[in-house]
Amino acid sequence: MSKQSIFGRISTLIRANVNSLIDQAEDPEKMIDQLVRDYTNNIAEAESAIAETIGQLRLLERDTAEDKKEAAEWGNKALAASRKGDELRAAGDTAGADKFDNLAKVAIQRQVQTEGELKSIEPQIQQQQVVVDKLKDGLNGMKVKLDQLKSKRNELVARSKVADAQNKVYDAVKSVDVMDPTSELGRFEEKVRRQEALSTGKQELAASSLDAQFESLEDIGELTEVEARLAALQSGGRPGSIAAGRRRGSGGSGAARRRGIGSARPSRFSDA
Repeated sequence: MSKQSIFGRISTLIRANVNSLIDQAEDPEKMIDQLVRDYTNNIAEAESAIAETIGQLRLLERDTAEDKKEAAEWGNKALAASRKGDELRAAGDTAGADKFDNLAKVAIQRQVQTEGELKSIEPQIQQQQVVVDKLKDGLNGMKVKLDQLKSKRNELVARSKVADAQNKVYDAVKSVDVMDPTSELGRFEEKVRRQEALSTGKQELAASSLDAQFESLEDIGELTEVEARLAALQSGGRPGSIAAGRRRGSGGSGAARRRGIGSARPSRFSDA
């Protein structure tokens, strides 16, 4: 199992989980916690895959050690058979010597075969050891990143909450714009202005009505004076004496007093 295939699968899982969390993120704190859990699970999967790779390497190393031991044993057997053949040849037993020589050749052949297998396996072991070392380094790097994520969790959550609060403040300020006539404050101000205008109108209307009442009183006083003088003329009296008498008796009409005519001022008819 290669380093690229293991970490390629893990990276795909991580990207899929992160993208899914970002797309569905509503609560940043929950998102970060879920990210930590998913990243922890991915590391566990990586550890399992790396452990399997290491196990295969160790199994291959054990097989290699057994092959080395077997090659050494075949070498010993070849040596023992060769020595036995030499002894029998020295004793004059040529047939027996040839038999053990053949056994020695078989042992040497097996030894050579085993050593050939070892030569083909050793590069695989070295390559697999390099892969395992890189996998371990990558796993350690993932654990370091996980620790960093855990240590920054509170900071990220706090920053997210501050940013959310700021956005809410900005939205609230934007929604209450005193210069905006369509805002609630603008509509309330317009309502107050209409109420003030209505109050001013009522005040002016009340003042004009009061002035009209006083003017009507003046008009009534003048009509009364005219009627009195006309009645005096019709009865053969003097209108001036009647008017003076009215002024002396009553102190002047209300309309005359408002015009500034006092009772002490002589009438045009007083000398007649």
